[in-house]
Amino acid sequence: MSLQARLQRRIQRYGWDLAADAYEFLWQQQLSAAHQQVLVLAAPRAGESVLDVACGTGLIALSAADRVGPHGRVLGVDISERMVASAQQRAEALGLENVGFLRMDGESLACADASFDLVYCALGLMYMPDPEQALREIQRVLRPGGRVALAVWGERSQCGWSAVFPIVDAEVKSEVCPMFFQLGYAGALTALCEEAGLLAVREQRISAPLHYANAAEACDAAFVGGPVAMAWSRFDELTRRRVQQRYLDAIAQWKQGEGYRVPGEFVVMLARKPGAVL
Repeated sequence: MSLQARLQRRIQRYGWDLAADAYEFLWQQQLSAAHQQVLVLAAPRAGESVLDVACGTGLIALSAADRVGPHGRVLGVDISERMVASAQQRAEALGLENVGFLRMDGESLACADASFDLVYCALGLMYMPDPEQALREIQRVLRPGGRVALAVWGERSQCGWSAVFPIVDAEVKSEVCPMFFQLGYAGALTALCEEAGLLAVREQRISAPLHYANAAEACDAAFVGGPVAMAWSRFDELTRRRVQQRYLDAIAQWKQGEGYRVPGEFVVMLARKPGAVL
């Protein structure tokens, strides 16, 4: 494993630990279009075994657990310990006994070969240093004929909030996902799936604006509850005010009254593992 890859995983692990408390409030509604579409593309069936890679606070996994019923099982895994803990608390509060959560690296799944009917990875691949390796792992743990549903952010030019990355990088070399938007280009997910031994079935592009009630909420989503949370945690107050203003300047064209309607785009993919279902 390269030094760069180890650094990237560390940034993701501890950055998302910092973002965990604010994540659902700031992002659940904003990501719902992508989450709903992957659940449509690969609907969980009663009795199935489901894996949710990069599960975050369990938004996909908990929905899947409800759909597979008492004879099915769902496992959610994430590199962030605090995300996993939050997801487990939510499952317990809902009384769901067929779902569990573990801290696990999506590029090295501690799961048996051919042990799941369905795998989700919604908005996680672009954070991984080696997304192809993550897909090889997903292919390995899928049963023959099993399905995988993926979602990533779309092209940089279609995601108005993307200015957050150069703004943060101008203050500190954050090394946050240098290839973040590369998987959003047409055909990129299809090619990645095929390289990992999966059969691409359908790739779709979804336009989904991000709505924020005010400037504070827009900034919190970008800095406190998102991918640059670790860099943000190290800024002094003067730096925080500076990057907030730069970000608000960058999204000013999408201001509507006190709020904002910032363009966003997702790419979703349905793929299968070759072979007949066992």
